[in-house]
Amino acid sequence: MPDLNIAKARKIIKATLARGREMELKPLSVVVLDAGGHVKAFEREDGAAPGRFALAHGKAYGSVMLGMAGRAQMARAEEQAYFMTAMNGVYGGQVVPVPGGILVRDSKGEILGAIGVTGDTSDNDVEAGLAGIEAAKLVAEP
Repeated sequence: MPDLNIAKARKIIKATLARGREMELKPLSVVVLDAGGHVKAFEREDGAAPGRFALAHGKAYGSVMLGMAGRAQMARAEEQAYFMTAMNGVYGGQVVPVPGGILVRDSKGEILGAIGVTGDTSDNDVEAGLAGIEAAKLVAEP
């Protein structure tokens, strides 16, 4: 299984938060998961609600476990709510099928993991996360 190392995870978080500040977003929380769904790194900005870890984790976890990013999950939920309900049952209610869950791939297309960004609108969360993944010289699938 390809590896998303801690240095890259930290770089993703740092660049995501920097982009959020440039965009003047509300305080963000960012989690990076490896390809097995395990937390590599997490940061919650000052002023972010304490429950943001669960939201960021749920966005990233659904992405990596289902192999589809948040936007695709949301579309699937809108078209087939029973499918996402079933997936949430399988994964113990940990899937948050909305934008802000972004798959992280290497240059060959292998899934290295996923990030979850939360704190502002879902579209803004995605934009900040894309900047983070790009800064780590990896490929994003929002």
